[in-house]
Amino acid sequence: MERTLVYCIHEEKTIQEFLREQGFSRHIMIQLKKIPQSVLVEGIWQRFHYRLQPGQTLRIRYTEEGNQKILPVPLPLHIVYEDEDILILDKPSNMPVHPSQGNYENTLANGLAYYFREKGESFIFRCANRLDRDTTGLLAVAKHGISACILSGFMKEHKIQREYYAVVSGKTPPSGRIDAPIGRAEGSTIERKIDFVHGERAVTHYRTVCYENGHSLLAIRLETGRTHQIRVHMKYIGHPLPGDFLYCPDYRIIKRQALHSARLTFPHPITGKQMTFTSEFPKDFQNFFSLHMTKSML
Repeated sequence: MERTLVYCIHEEKTIQEFLREQGFSRHIMIQLKKIPQSVLVEGIWQRFHYRLQPGQTLRIRYTEEGNQKILPVPLPLHIVYEDEDILILDKPSNMPVHPSQGNYENTLANGLAYYFREKGESFIFRCANRLDRDTTGLLAVAKHGISACILSGFMKEHKIQREYYAVVSGKTPPSGRIDAPIGRAEGSTIERKIDFVHGERAVTHYRTVCYENGHSLLAIRLETGRTHQIRVHMKYIGHPLPGDFLYCPDYRIIKRQALHSARLTFPHPITGKQMTFTSEFPKDFQNFFSLHMTKSML
């Protein structure tokens, strides 16, 4: 994979200072030093301490080879958006994101490995936001190391806004904020619990969209991104997600946790343009309510 980025300089500063402002990590800059002719100013190779002047053009040439041992498998992929830097997918339920024990050929990473192999492009799987196996909806994937490190910085700086919709048991207040730390449950490698002693801080905001047939539809915004955060927090306040095999194994209406990644908003990692993507509610979600769930609700 090769990606060339061109920047027009407006202020005097070193190349290193400029690239840090763009979100380039120290690791990426070390990689650039190993690539011949990777940093050019007006077509001339320069070191990172070179001081850029207004009006100059900085050209960055980044190359990398895919070396992950992920088996390419032809799997259905719903690609919402793709350019040279990012890929946005709408993930179905019952699809893990990463290969793990017992899941070596059925993951989103396997499907993408096949997709890029067919295009003749190298591939290293790097997702910006992670979804549980049975959570549906939007997922952002970086196509190269530069966009990956910038998106990672966006996550830390809360520049990637993620909105989920969840069906929960019972009638919830109109809105709420849950601030309760989450840690591992004893004796389990996957289950999590509220742990005020050893847990990591976790904050979830929600608003109630509607209530019907003993269930509430919530719009949820994450302030942090802990494993199983929504599922654990909803159980903690007495409104678990039906169909959740860990925290509420009630499969009468839905066979997986009723959680959907419905909206992603973030600046493009290279252009800086604000981007918003939305995903319609899956059909199994709609079985809880008589209203017709569409993008207009997002």
